[in-house]
Amino acid sequence: MAKRWRNSVVAALTVLVACACHVEHASDNHAKQQIFYQSSLGDPRTFNPILSIDGSSNDAFGDVFDSIVRMNELTTLPEPGLAESWDIAPDQKSITFHLRHGIKWSDGAPFTSHDVAFTMKVMYDKRVPNSMRSILTIDGKPIEVETPDDYTVVMRLPRPFAPLLYSIGASIIPAHILEPVYKAGHFNQAWNINTPPRDLVGLGQFIMTRYVQSQLLQYAANPNFWMRDENGGPLPRLRGQTTLIVSDLNAAYLKFLAGQLDVYTPRPEEVVALKERAKELNLTVASNGVDTGELFFSFNRNPNHYVVNGHRDPRLDWFTDSNFLRAIAHAIDKQGMINLCFHGLAVPAYGMVSPANKLFYDPNLTDYEYDLKKSAEMLEAAGYHMARDGVRVDPHGHPIVFNLMTNTGVPVRDQMCAMFKQDLATLGIKVNYRPLEFTTMVEKLDSNFDWDCVLIGFGGGGVEPNNAANVLRSSGDLHIWYPDQKTPATPWEAEIDKLLEQGTAEMDVQKRVPYYWRIQEIIHDQLPVMETVRQMRFTAYRNTLKNFQPTVWGVYHREYIEFTPD
Repeated sequence: MAKRWRNSVVAALTVLVACACHVEHASDNHAKQQIFYQSSLGDPRTFNPILSIDGSSNDAFGDVFDSIVRMNELTTLPEPGLAESWDIAPDQKSITFHLRHGIKWSDGAPFTSHDVAFTMKVMYDKRVPNSMRSILTIDGKPIEVETPDDYTVVMRLPRPFAPLLYSIGASIIPAHILEPVYKAGHFNQAWNINTPPRDLVGLGQFIMTRYVQSQLLQYAANPNFWMRDENGGPLPRLRGQTTLIVSDLNAAYLKFLAGQLDVYTPRPEEVVALKERAKELNLTVASNGVDTGELFFSFNRNPNHYVVNGHRDPRLDWFTDSNFLRAIAHAIDKQGMINLCFHGLAVPAYGMVSPANKLFYDPNLTDYEYDLKKSAEMLEAAGYHMARDGVRVDPHGHPIVFNLMTNTGVPVRDQMCAMFKQDLATLGIKVNYRPLEFTTMVEKLDSNFDWDCVLIGFGGGGVEPNNAANVLRSSGDLHIWYPDQKTPATPWEAEIDKLLEQGTAEMDVQKRVPYYWRIQEIIHDQLPVMETVRQMRFTAYRNTLKNFQPTVWGVYHREYIEFTPD
């Protein structure tokens, strides 16, 4: 999940001062130390890669763990990871992965096929909340895993499953550490943020050495990391990595300008200034392309929140009324947001798949044009009338009032919410807007469901659309508007569930496309999410960095990053 929201400039400077007091100062010695400095908007919620559903947590442990298959950020094709090769059976109902020999966990224990089998077992355990189960469930059935020897994993599928190589890239966890915990029934408490970082055992390029809440995460190169360069030399080339936790982008920008960060994702209003100062600051501002994720408004449709003791809150009727939702969609001023919030460096978003995903992007969707007069007419026609100046009521006379949230730290989204609130006010709809700290917002979304409307962003999840199954599937834990449904709440959600199965069963890539176009059309028409805009992405980085290749899908082969000698 993306993160967002902002504090005042004063608060940002306070963070800067606080970090300078308690954090090892990020000097100009990054190149000499070969330690790469980056930033994250929020604290992790867990260090357990199976349990994680938020971006801050994924960022925190992303380089600590590894997977059997990776995605090449340049080609977007699957490439070998912990598995050096694989064979697909002629009937395409089984795949055999051949694991690399001699790989060791960061604590020195051998990595074997049992670790892969254990990871898959935990993911399929319904007592363990995770996002991967929805992605790797085929017609309601799990993938069967066999381990004929320590270096062979055979996965048997209920049927051919086209996305497998893109979907199997989950972090592998150590059976020798976590299996006893799992058998004791304590897996969901394992590796929480109170776990000493050095107790985390992974296969990735770094070992986490230190975590200070709201300040930093520190890493050292993993001496047991399996990858080697083209000459057989050890990787990673960096000696370490530090992630500064900076909840306000104003503070992050100042840190980058001061040389305390080596890489920064500039906001639209900063791109031109950074390009103009690139030579002076000895940095490059690379244009990556249009964002692969999505940034949208969504309304809560969860009856578990709105129906209590037989009483049905009228907000549930509004948020499930397609006429109401379409009227609201016409009140989102996308071009205004592009001009005012993104300084022209964004494009309107029509559907859930980014145009960066050239294969599965549906070019046939039409936008809900911004038209407040049309919005008002649609509301009136649906029975939502103006009771008096500035107050619109539903067909039962309830004033239309709801809460809007986003998370603190990203001013551009604060501006978007302010525009949205103002436009709805002209329609007689009152919006109580309050940005929240990221972890508080996520708790509302995935735990207590105490929310009405949210502006939030989801990452792209790669080129494989089925990787969004945990969002799209009615039973998915990230089905944000009404997660974890026992049975589909609506016919259109049932249709999406069916289309997901059909799309994964078709092995011809071109023949898969219509299934995912249809899913995009349903989301576009039913509006469980209301797309806003997609930002043009840039990466600013120090010219002292070598082998640093940012793409819209991520940084290519991060293990090769190093600093040029002084």
